[in-house]
Amino acid sequence: MTVEIVILALIAAFLALRLYSVLGRRAEHGEEPVQPRFDTPQGGIGAPPAVRGDDQPVLAGRVRDLPPALPAVEKGLRDIMAADRRFDAHGFVDGARAAYRMILEAFWRGDRDELAHLCDRAVAHHFGDAIASREAAGEVVDNRLVRINEAMIVEASYHAPIARIAVRIVADVAAVTRDAQGVVIAGSLDDAVEVRDVWTFTRDVSSPDPDWLLDETDAG
Repeated sequence: MTVEIVILALIAAFLALRLYSVLGRRAEHGEEPVQPRFDTPQGGIGAPPAVRGDDQPVLAGRVRDLPPALPAVEKGLRDIMAADRRFDAHGFVDGARAAYRMILEAFWRGDRDELAHLCDRAVAHHFGDAIASREAAGEVVDNRLVRINEAMIVEASYHAPIARIAVRIVADVAAVTRDAQGVVIAGSLDDAVEVRDVWTFTRDVSSPDPDWLLDETDAG
């Protein structure tokens, strides 16, 4: 029984930290300890940590390494970097691609628990309603994300303590919907369709919770 409890605890920890491993983090060898999120005597709870004079070259180097973006987006990314010294924009884009696949596949298989881990409450509720409607109609989807052709940051902002980043994703999706008898009523797995989405992720950088959550979805 003790072994089973330990295994369940490890699984729960893995799920809770999955987005942490794929969104906006870079594990650097020898990285110095980060000041606790709530220990911000200069600005109070939730204020971004001040950038010391000797940190300026490091921050400047990270800004030069930003992905291509409009000036307004670059400013937002710089603000997020100042608030979260471990944030890496290139790593975030890679993580957004992984999160896009994870969330779509959870939605297609009707995994409400997985969606609750990856999305904020309102978005998870929206996905849940769509799953319920699908189930009520006796329909089953057999969708496949063929490839992600593009993922680009199109908006970024920081309003303490919330960091907010929107990513435009262009992907090819093969989609099939079957009725209760298994008969195909829409779509084809042989013909992928291009989809364009803008997904927005948010994170409270003053919180010890490291997860970025899907906060909004829109057509791109």
